[in-house]
Amino acid sequence: MDRLILLMLASILAGFALLRVPVEGTFIAGIEPITSTIGVLAILVFSLFLLYKGLMALLGK
Repeated sequence: MDRLILLMLASILAGFALLRVPVEGTFIAGIEPITSTIGVLAILVFSLFLLYKGLMALLGK
């Protein structure tokens, strides 16, 4: 399997981890909206890239 694809899947999982991490009561509670935004962006960008790579593989390019 292509290493790039595995890296993209790991990045998507990291985005989900950023969304689910509990930060209440910690010193980083103030930047929780930023971590959530970064998590959502990571999921979207890397998912769209995987969809693009899949379509290119199906079309033979």
